Amino acid sequence: MTIGGSLLLVAIGAILRYATNLHVKGIDIDTVGLILMIVGAIGFVVALIYEVVALGERSRYSKYWARERTVAPDEAPTRRYE
Repeated sequence: MTIGGSLLLVAIGAILRYATNLHVKGIDIDTVGLILMIVGAIGFVVALIYEVVALGERSRYSKYWARERTVAPDEAPTRRYE
């Protein structure tokens, strides 16, 4: 589950729990909303943990750390042609 999907579940659950007055025989809409919010919150935590682990393996900044030091133009080595 992605972070966006988790937030969507939380939003739908909150709407069902707090913003509706529906009454369906045999189904408690408030409980369904609460269940969706709990599942969305758990999915959000799992997605964040997954992103942190994936970021550790392929860091966004590793390409900057692996670069060689750039030399300023006045420090650049000169070539001699003899």
